[in-house]
Amino acid sequence: MVVDYGFDTLPKGMRAVITVGSFDGVHSGHRALLDALVAMSRRLDAESVVVTFEPHPRIAMGRAEGMKLLTTVEERALLLSRYGVERVIVARFDDSFRSQTYEEFVRMLVDKAGMVGMVVGYNHRFGSNGGGYDNLLPLVEEIGFELQRVEQYRSEGGKVSSTVVRNLLAEGDIKRATELMGHGYTIVGDACDGVVRVEDDNKFVPAEGSYRAIVNGSAESVVIEGRDIRLTSVVEGRVVIEI
Repeated sequence: MVVDYGFDTLPKGMRAVITVGSFDGVHSGHRALLDALVAMSRRLDAESVVVTFEPHPRIAMGRAEGMKLLTTVEERALLLSRYGVERVIVARFDDSFRSQTYEEFVRMLVDKAGMVGMVVGYNHRFGSNGGGYDNLLPLVEEIGFELQRVEQYRSEGGKVSSTVVRNLLAEGDIKRATELMGHGYTIVGDACDGVVRVEDDNKFVPAEGSYRAIVNGSAESVVIEGRDIRLTSVVEGRVVIEI
């Protein structure tokens, strides 16, 4: 997995199949999109690339009161790599970036990232003028990249979204949240004397209590106290916790 911050340091001569989005939580609702991305990239002999944002667009635009994110950029990249994504480009969601039209954005992806294919969700819209699948079709004809739309994924219980997962975690329903994510709730942080402090104020932390977890690949229990996570093992350094 390669993580690039911005587009100006990308290698020359890239061939990329790209999808764009926040991908907060990298849950099962994202799976069909990622599977289509990886499949197209293999068929076109190109890299599978996710373009995501920092900060989250709702946070950047002041529309995220009370919202906490399921994943930091590091956690998102870790989870995306498990589904076959080869490169993550982190776009700084500032005034300059969000003022781009969808036409300007697509041309930038072609020029700077060598985009030869694009995968979009059923209702995804981007750019300051809100371009969606139908808007992209003329650009496909003009520029010559492949475009695929993926329909909405639903579990047996209905729609899967980051908001649904977040609400389940807040209620302490770890089992159902894990089912919808397709993996344990992931927290990456630095351990000191067996305690991981969640420093990012925008990162969601489950309700206080004891949980079974996987820590750096080994099963153990953890205790959440506020934004501190106490590990059974006294370890130091970077750890990956899955609850």
